[in-house]
Amino acid sequence: MVILPLAIAGLFAAAFGFTAWKARAIEQSFPNHGELIDVGGFRMNSLFVPAGEDADLPPIVFIHGASGNLRDQETAFRSRLEGRADLLFVDRPGHGYSERGSERNAWPDGQADAIARLMELRGIESAIILGHSFGGAIAASFALEHPEKTAGLLFLAPATHPWPGGVDWYYDLAKKPYIGWLFSRLVALPAGLVRIDGATHSVFHPNPRPEKYVTEGAPALVLRPRNFRNNAIDVANLNEYVKQVAARYSSITAPTVVITGNRDAIVAEEIHSVGLKRDIEHADLVWIDNLGHKPDYVVPDVAVAALEKLAGHDRDLEAIARAAESRLRGQSAPRS
Repeated sequence: MVILPLAIAGLFAAAFGFTAWKARAIEQSFPNHGELIDVGGFRMNSLFVPAGEDADLPPIVFIHGASGNLRDQETAFRSRLEGRADLLFVDRPGHGYSERGSERNAWPDGQADAIARLMELRGIESAIILGHSFGGAIAASFALEHPEKTAGLLFLAPATHPWPGGVDWYYDLAKKPYIGWLFSRLVALPAGLVRIDGATHSVFHPNPRPEKYVTEGAPALVLRPRNFRNNAIDVANLNEYVKQVAARYSSITAPTVVITGNRDAIVAEEIHSVGLKRDIEHADLVWIDNLGHKPDYVVPDVAVAALEKLAGHDRDLEAIARAAESRLRGQSAPRS
């Protein structure tokens, strides 16, 4: 009778030990290359790339989506924009190498406030705020709470509006007290390692996933227990949050561009992107055929042109989008 409890205890100990060991290994593979700055009771991590002498764009702040970190947007945009503007790539509170801070940071407006404080400490008075996916909800909240700091908004495949249904079961489970803590330290990391290749392919579907995404975007960082649970809490909270906040989007006055695909299997573009176009006066909505959830990687030229337009340059986004569509024809990847 004693053998079974001992066996169970041994399995728990093995799972805890494996998670701790593998989390350290992930951090060794993807060490922090940002800077931790105290933004008021906790430290946020960010990478600041200063503008060059011939800069032609205002500062740009990059807000990653769920399961991401600053490397995600850095990999997509740094080489295309370095020198043209001050670039600030952030680890959202509780993600990447940023500390979580208070319970306010479990909600998009709390994270938006933290980013605003970080901008001040980085010497950035205002910026174009770029938000991908979940980062779109934070970008919208930033514009609501800090309009004086918002020079423009670029939404890429955003998640910003209420949707029917819920989220995947493991987000709700990992959010729960006690059992969520255990799940994040016993199950999430080994299960995530099994799923990460297929999951990252699915995020890009129907477009091919760049091989550099796994090694340079560092998606494995989210599998670390604290990171995983913070991410789950964020995602599980989002629908409740946007039900309360989306009605305020009509007060956003910053120049806005929304880029979305008609094959997004992660967020419903007909709800979120169309909702932003409806709610934000003068917002430009750029549709791209055969594009999935990662316009930052698949059509970065369209995103850069949108940033240029937000900065006052003359750019025909529809023509640039149609050229991108031509590239995407026949490039669909099989679903993993």
